[in-house]
Amino acid sequence: MKTNRRSFINRSLGVAGGVALAPMASALEPGFERKLREVESITPAELATDEEYWQYIRQAFTISPNLINLNNGGVSPQPRIVQDKVTHYQSVSNEGPAHYMWTVLGEEREPMRRKLAETAGCSPDTLAIMRNTTEALDQIIFGFPLEKGDEVVLCKYDYPNVINAWKQREMRDGIVLKWLDLPMPVENDDFIVKAYTGQFTSRTKLVNVTQVINWTGQILPVKKIAQAAHANNVEVMVDGAHAFAHLVFKVPDLECDYFGCSLHKWLFAPFGTGFLYVKADKISKIWPLMAAPDPKSADIRKFENIGTRPFAVELAISTAIDFYNMIGPARKEQRLRYLKDYWVNGIKDHPKVKLNISMKPQYSCGLGNFSIEGNRSNELQALLMTKYKILTTPINWEKVNGIRVTPSVYTTLPELDLFIKAVLEFAG
Repeated sequence: MKTNRRSFINRSLGVAGGVALAPMASALEPGFERKLREVESITPAELATDEEYWQYIRQAFTISPNLINLNNGGVSPQPRIVQDKVTHYQSVSNEGPAHYMWTVLGEEREPMRRKLAETAGCSPDTLAIMRNTTEALDQIIFGFPLEKGDEVVLCKYDYPNVINAWKQREMRDGIVLKWLDLPMPVENDDFIVKAYTGQFTSRTKLVNVTQVINWTGQILPVKKIAQAAHANNVEVMVDGAHAFAHLVFKVPDLECDYFGCSLHKWLFAPFGTGFLYVKADKISKIWPLMAAPDPKSADIRKFENIGTRPFAVELAISTAIDFYNMIGPARKEQRLRYLKDYWVNGIKDHPKVKLNISMKPQYSCGLGNFSIEGNRSNELQALLMTKYKILTTPINWEKVNGIRVTPSVYTTLPELDLFIKAVLEFAG
């Protein structure tokens, strides 16, 4: 195999974590450590098609053999080792909560924060532990200083909880929401950036950008939007719910001011975990959602004043990160992309099938959406579940009426073959 600088970097992204965490692999499944070392020299794109490797990954989960879960975008299952770690921390907490939970386990939050911050590529002092994307972004939506008449720019395809929070702020404080529409899919960065900047005026204070649109999987050029926004003195808040641990990136590289995400989606962390990133020089200006001793503090931890919290699920984030690094971020992204391409290629040539996603890699990855002629998404979703026990998500939002499909690293090709067969059968 020809070796050059690019291929070396690609291999490094894919295997650095895997080799270092080989003992975890051995504990997960006999023979997996051998397999890890066997594939360490191949690229993530090549490994994406190695079914033996991904069968080992599948064995790490406790998924039902009687259900084909193609709705991992809603919430993902946790590997067995993450579930076990939650159980362990919960047991320790119950030995004497006021001591073991608040004091002993409480001291482990900072090492976990450092580990998560390293994965996100930011300073631990800019990262707050949240329960989900909604809680993270609500910190900004309700804490960002805005006066009556100030403007916030949103897209009609942003997430409903985010939209509703901004509408509440609009009703309460008299701010102005500026809405833009986008075609789905869209494959032109300049067009997208201009759609956002076209809404800016001298009163625009912040723009809300969804990195991966939940309805279709459309990826937006966040960095370019952020650069254009900053050139207009507009701050940038990013909804990264479907991006973190799905795509390979570091949060500061997006050049945003605020970033929120859930970790129970693509990182496979415990249910009810997420984080908020706030650029260091912006922390003091944001009012915390829950009261803090010093609301104008520059300490990121002021956003975590929620009272007694579930330490067990928070601390198990660390194990989920280990699992993510064992697979390798680039390897995971390429496998998710390969699975999306596999099922799309199986149905796209049918005359009644319409794709609601781009097939260009910069605009979509593992999450996809398609329609059947006649807008029969609810009917198809019901058939898939009742006849084949295939779980998908019907989408009817704005101009998108279709089925959202989100395989995961444990999904097999025979499962996708059955899905393809069912769709083609339904399409007739």
